[in-house]
Order: sequence, then structure tokens, then C-alpha cells
Amino acid sequence: MTATPVSLGRRLRGRQNQNLWFWVFVGPFVIGLVVFIYVPIAWSIYLSFFDAYNTVTPTRFVGLGNYADMMRDEAFRSSLSTFVVFAAGIVPTTFALSLLTALLVARTRVMQTFFRSVFFLPTACSYVVAALIWKMSIFAGVPSGMVNAGLALAGHDAIPFLSLTRPPWYWLVIVSARLWLQVGFYMILFLAALQRISPTLYEAAAIDGAGSWQQFRFITLPQLRPTSAAVLLLLLINAFQAFDEFYNILSTFGQYPPYARPPLVYLYYVALGQGQDFGHGSAGAVILTLVIALSALVFNRFVSLRGES
Repeated sequence: MTATPVSLGRRLRGRQNQNLWFWVFVGPFVIGLVVFIYVPIAWSIYLSFFDAYNTVTPTRFVGLGNYADMMRDEAFRSSLSTFVVFAAGIVPTTFALSLLTALLVARTRVMQTFFRSVFFLPTACSYVVAALIWKMSIFAGVPSGMVNAGLALAGHDAIPFLSLTRPPWYWLVIVSARLWLQVGFYMILFLAALQRISPTLYEAAAIDGAGSWQQFRFITLPQLRPTSAAVLLLLLINAFQAFDEFYNILSTFGQYPPYARPPLVYLYYVALGQGQDFGHGSAGAVILTLVIALSALVFNRFVSLRGES
């Protein structure tokens, strides 16, 4: 007997309309991803090869001229050096604090869920809100600011906020805000990895006479290597994307200081500042994306080499 031909619509819908319902639920998200993410990215790359002042419509084709201008721009190179300083401080500090917090919470036998929730709670706060809290409540240049209130109790004079937005003190404000926001998130990642380590490894090490430091060095750290690599890579990428805390903390009365401009802040002023130079802004964004991708590839290569050794 001959098989009954299956219609094209039946094949697309699948058995019991499973494919149809899949696209009913996933389709809106795919459309939003394409319209609001991939199309703007493609248009930004296209726009980077044109002159586009005060308009997102290309006017004159300049080829790689925008890229050459951005690479010669001293302010853009300075923004990249600001990122290097910021990443050199925030990446290892966040990594160490997240790992330390995870170890302490994992060893807590009383109210572990409470402490895990308390440390993770700042993650729910947006970077804009946290930056304003740091600027207007903690480091505010008024006696009611938390820092100045503590200095008053210690018998010291209040510190004007403007002095905390100048080198090198502004790093204290920015780094502390970023640490408060993201330590809890990476602590959860380390906690999940710690729970996957077999207790028998520690029991065998204890029987052999290994102390706490030896167990941490020869058991915990090697077992956490994949998670540690992922955390470091995420921290590096997040450092590249620093914008909210820099812009909202350091800008005063609509003015932003010429120093301490990470790449995204500088590109924001190029594309959306007085000149609205979307061509050079798009070229700078593409260069920054390539730098992030190259850094990720180099980091992954370094981690893989360390793993093989």
C-alpha cells in the first residue's frame, strides 16, 4: 500500500503541532532580537563607512577613513587606557572577593540561605540607581553623606564630593560601586561550582594530613578552573562595557571631566554629543567590539594552554 503524502503545512507544524507552538512562543523573542539587536548592529557597521553628521542616514562614502581617524584620535586611545586601568583593578578584585564570599557562605551551617540572598540582592539593582546612591547618599559632599558622617564621628573634616570625582580618588567611588553590584552574582557561580566538588576528595585529603590551605590549593582551585575561567572572561567583558557608573557619578551639572572616560562614555559623546558624529561613533564601536573579541580569544587561548600544562 502507498503511503499517504504529508502536506507541507503538516510537515512544518510537526507531530501534534509541536513546531507550531514552538514558534508561537519563541517567535516574538526572535523578532525582537532581530529588530532591536541584529539590525542596529548591521546598520552601525554599514554606517561606519560613511560620513553621517546629525543623521543616521549615510551621506558620503569614506571607506576606512573613520576607522583611521579613530585610531589617530588621542582621546579614543586615552579611553582605552582608562579601561585598562579600570580592568586591572576591578577584575582581580571582584574575582577574589567573589571566591572568598562563596567559600565563607559554603562553609556556613547556620542561615546559609539568608547570607546567600543578602549578598546576591544588590544584583537586582540597576547600575544607574546604584551610581546615584553612591553619588548622592554615600559619597555626597554634604554632612549627611555616609562617608562624611563617619569622618565626623572620627573627628575629621568633611570631604567635598568634587574632590572625590578627581584623580585618583574617583576610582574609590567607581570601583566600590561596581564591587557592590557584581560580587554577589559571581559568588553564586562559585557556590554552584563548589557544590559540585565531591566531599570524598576532602575526606581523603584530611586522612592524608592535608590542611585547609593545601585542600584549597590542590583540590578546590583545580576543581574550580572552568568556572574561574568563565568568571574572569565575564568580568573582562563587563569591564569593557562600563558606562553607567562612570557617567552618572562623574558628570556634574551636565559636564563630564576630560579624564576617566572609558570607551563607551567617549563614544557616547562622539555619537550623541554636540556634533552627533554617527560615522566615527559607529567606527569606534566596531573597533571596541573587535578589541573585546580579540581579548576573549587571547584569554581563551591562554586558559586552554594553562589547562593542557
